Amino acid sequence: MNIEEMSVNAIRVLSADAIQKANSGHPGLPLGTAPVAYELFAKHMNYNPHNPDWVNRDRFVLSGGHGSMLLYSLFHLFGIGNLSLEEVKNFRQFGSLTPGHPEYGHTVGVEATTGPLGQGMAMAVGMAMAEAHLSSVFNKEGFPVVDHYTYVLGGDGCMMEGISSECFSLAGTLGLSKLIVFYDSNNISIEGSTDIAFTEDVVTRFKAFGFQTIEVEDGNDLEAIGKAIEEAKADKTRPSLIKVNTLIGYGCPAKQGKASAHGEPLGVDNVAALKENINWPCKGDFEVPKEVYDHYKELADNMAKAEDKWNELFAAYVEKYPEMKELWDNYFDGYDMSDLFNSDEYWAKGDKPEATRSTSGTILNMIKKAMPNLIGGSADLAPSNKTNMKDAGDFSKDNYAGTNLHFGVREQAMAAIGNGLALHGGLKAFVATFFVFSDYVKPMARLSALMKLPLTYVFTHDSIGVGEDGPTHEPVEQLAAFRSLPDFTVFRPCDRTETAAAWMYAVENECGPTGLVLTRQNLPQMEGSSKDALKGGYIIAESEKAVPDAIIIASGSEVSLAVNAKEELKKSGIDVRVVSMPSMELFDKQSAEYKESVLPNAVRKRVAVEALSDFGWYKYVGLDGKVIAMEGFGASGPAATLFEHFGFTVDNVVKTVKEVVNA
Repeated sequence: MNIEEMSVNAIRVLSADAIQKANSGHPGLPLGTAPVAYELFAKHMNYNPHNPDWVNRDRFVLSGGHGSMLLYSLFHLFGIGNLSLEEVKNFRQFGSLTPGHPEYGHTVGVEATTGPLGQGMAMAVGMAMAEAHLSSVFNKEGFPVVDHYTYVLGGDGCMMEGISSECFSLAGTLGLSKLIVFYDSNNISIEGSTDIAFTEDVVTRFKAFGFQTIEVEDGNDLEAIGKAIEEAKADKTRPSLIKVNTLIGYGCPAKQGKASAHGEPLGVDNVAALKENINWPCKGDFEVPKEVYDHYKELADNMAKAEDKWNELFAAYVEKYPEMKELWDNYFDGYDMSDLFNSDEYWAKGDKPEATRSTSGTILNMIKKAMPNLIGGSADLAPSNKTNMKDAGDFSKDNYAGTNLHFGVREQAMAAIGNGLALHGGLKAFVATFFVFSDYVKPMARLSALMKLPLTYVFTHDSIGVGEDGPTHEPVEQLAAFRSLPDFTVFRPCDRTETAAAWMYAVENECGPTGLVLTRQNLPQMEGSSKDALKGGYIIAESEKAVPDAIIIASGSEVSLAVNAKEELKKSGIDVRVVSMPSMELFDKQSAEYKESVLPNAVRKRVAVEALSDFGWYKYVGLDGKVIAMEGFGASGPAATLFEHFGFTVDNVVKTVKEVVNA
């Protein structure tokens, strides 16, 4: 073997040994695609292994995250993140830096958390969109300071998932020429040959999307892979698909080309047979010749020169365009929003009833003026979601400078692309759709939370208030689902003040995603609403008694209902406190003293009101309280009729509070 063959096989051997030691994992992909990974990183990636966070690096996303040992072997050999051999040996073990699937923020060098197939494909599209937009903002003639590619690798499973069609259809429409997709075509899935369920011509599909398509007949041919990459780069108007025909489990005589190579260890004897078959010079586990390590070190040192060259370019750039340095720092380090968020204009009370979706649109445009790197859009619903940013331009093939994104009717791709935008850096992103369609969004929102990405989700048409569209469009259980999602903050504001608080929190939250759940119907501006909404729950209407007879808790459109019920109850001699609870997550994070001041343990008579599922409310009302909520799906009819039909009326709240007080 020459040194390149040995370097490719080192990826295979380390992957097979680690998976065998763990007695768990997926050897098929690393064994089959090792040549692709080696050729790309060693000869074509604009990447510094010594500084994997370099801002102008090429991105590589392993969409087939089950093949994570491909990444870990590469990282170890290139010295990326100083991933030790001991960590490779601890593959899939608790606390290791080599978990079963790549996890962003956990292992240095991992660009995205990829588990569910296809999502990495869409996140890569988001990264390519970010590169295209930022290059339009910063690049000057002779100074391409934002100039990098996004590569993504996935197999038949990624291509079968619907999200890949959604995102690549959009990528072709947008002409994202710096997006290069590697299709690991081995015709094998867990159940066997892909022919049992997947016989379409993927290449022809990508041509229809508007991609340049290239095929590599032999996945072990480094020269052919290299030529394909350069051909892909040469196309300046289209994204590219490189179909690489591989043999799953390559090199293992008993397993290659078989479904059993996909998701289970090869077996001790088969690992030994693999090493013998590929003429591996070492017989022990995890043994790699010194000359291979030396070769990878030489490659890594040479690759580092790309960042050195860029640093020189950037220094000359800021010397010639000093005003761009401040803009760059604002984009990549964040804007100081204190002037806006401390202004009277931002917190001005509304003077008439307004849907919180409309209020949100007004506030969004205020934020955009103070934060030019705000970018986002809707899944074909911007007029309804009120997410169009005025004078911001539309991001398109002809105008990458626009910040209004049009995702089309592609909610799944939209959310994953939002993750990609956030992962890339330099931009503050949001996505939007009807709340009921968050069902399409949920898996991607889960990854937002898992990666702790500061992506904002704008969900409108939040309850049975959708009205005439009927139960298919009326979210009932969705809010409970998002409240159950770890590290995802939900805000359901009751008026302009709380909507302003919600957006402020979303903009300043760098530790995870935020969901704004907004009404279609107009809501009154509440006299007692305040910035205390940032605490998640607060007293919006206090009782006259030091210890109230009862507490009514509500969110969103039901807060005004609760306050009106308080006034009626006063006529019966019952003095209640009304608590607005726009965000359970933020309230739960407050101190014990604060929570006791809002919901004192001594007051066990409590009623919660929300025109959605009651799931989650009982931790606040307890066994002595009651919840007025939806007990099933909604119906079609005017919103006012539905609220009355399902019991969201002053009379019913009064009646329920009396029952609780007199129990």
